[in-house]
Amino acid sequence: MAWQRSSGCNEMAKVEGQIGCWKQVLGPALRFHSDRAQATEVAAAAAVLNRMLDLGRPNSVRAA
Repeated sequence: MAWQRSSGCNEMAKVEGQIGCWKQVLGPALRFHSDRAQATEVAAAAAVLNRMLDLGRPNSVRAA
């Protein structure tokens, strides 16, 4: 456990999990081909993610 805290492994796992959640919502890749359309898609995705962060994540409670 000490090596995980000292190496930052737990924080990295949290970030990777969050990115996985975002990819489930938004998809793993850009869908449009032109630069202008991709810029619009990224802006829309950023707005969605910001809204998700504003709403907050639900609190998990261990059962058992």
